[in-house]
Amino acid sequence: MKKVLSGMRPTGRLHLGHYLGVIKNWLQLQEKYECKFFIADWHALTNKYKETDQLKENVRQMIIDWLSCGIDPEKATLFVQSGVKEHAELALLFSMITPKSWLELNPSYKDLKFNLYYQYMRDFLAGKQIKIILTPPPESFDQALEKATGKQKNKIFEEYLREAFHRAFYNQKGIDFKWLKETLMRFGIQKKIVEEVVRNLEEGDVGKDIDTLGFLAYPVLQAADILIYKADAVPVGEDQLPHIELTREIARRFNNLYDQIFPEPEALLTEESKLPGIDGRKMSKSYNNAIYLSDDRETVNRKVLEMKTDPQRVRRTDPGNPDVCIVFEYHNIFTDSETVSDIDKKCRKAEIGCVDCKKILAENLNSFLDPIRERRKEIEKDIPKYEKVLQEGTEKARAVASETMVEVRKAMKLWEF
Repeated sequence: MKKVLSGMRPTGRLHLGHYLGVIKNWLQLQEKYECKFFIADWHALTNKYKETDQLKENVRQMIIDWLSCGIDPEKATLFVQSGVKEHAELALLFSMITPKSWLELNPSYKDLKFNLYYQYMRDFLAGKQIKIILTPPPESFDQALEKATGKQKNKIFEEYLREAFHRAFYNQKGIDFKWLKETLMRFGIQKKIVEEVVRNLEEGDVGKDIDTLGFLAYPVLQAADILIYKADAVPVGEDQLPHIELTREIARRFNNLYDQIFPEPEALLTEESKLPGIDGRKMSKSYNNAIYLSDDRETVNRKVLEMKTDPQRVRRTDPGNPDVCIVFEYHNIFTDSETVSDIDKKCRKAEIGCVDCKKILAENLNSFLDPIRERRKEIEKDIPKYEKVLQEGTEKARAVASETMVEVRKAMKLWEF
């Protein structure tokens, strides 16, 4: 039977995005393959090493969420990464044979740096409540602004800002701060504000949390996580494909240097969750825009009512456009197709209001979450009983990992104790 391995970092309660992007896929995989699902608490430290106060509680809440969703310890091995010390040993040995250039050229390493720097710049400018005065504006940008409403202008500006920063960031010498400064000023942002944000990017603490050996070597530890169980396949999103390819490269290099121990795992490409947060941005704990699997009915109702809808629809009598409405995106997932079609037609003819549309969604969301809530209630009555699932799973995983490490030490001709 094919061996599958996958893990999640314990960064807080799981939300609907996690369910659609990961858990839903796991529920299917555990029925077909020999699965190991682990809580990647060491990986959580790669850029959150200062924030360990809630780490144990996050691990506890993650296993409760998994079990509440139907992840079955009788069908899959559930364990905690740090409970299997052999992961760290194999990662250390892999680091001896992994060229530094492989890690520095990994696209996800630079992409994350870009996102951290860009998010800081965007949030900084938003905090300054800047007024956009393009002098002179790019022609396409100017045309887009003329057709846009007030809310859309900010979105259009952010798209052009991201593109400008992308060009400044992805060059051969690092960030082109001079070009970035000139571009920001073209947007009409005051020179004093531009100089401050650029100076902070150039000299501040932005991004220092990932300028560590642990973050650079993240893919090596990930390779150890996978190969120590000789996994045949790893479910990942498209952005993680470079990591799987690096794992294959490390396996090939080890096998060529020492002995044919490790398989070259395949990527099981999974569709990323397209579900946005209630404000339209990516669903994230840090944005405070998530609907959690543990939210009660009242909380779900409130969050759905807060969702943004078609910005052009100001009055109840105005026709709406479901194509640009967040609520309708949720309906496509959590509402039956017949009702979705009916809402689509009525919205475009102003025959249904946004509040009524949201009430339908809230009811459907709560119906989806009710079975998860019921299982959670049962689990919370005896948490130690369910924590034991992790202990037993970790012991089971450690037994497999220990056998692999015996083979590795023998192949590398290390001293036997």
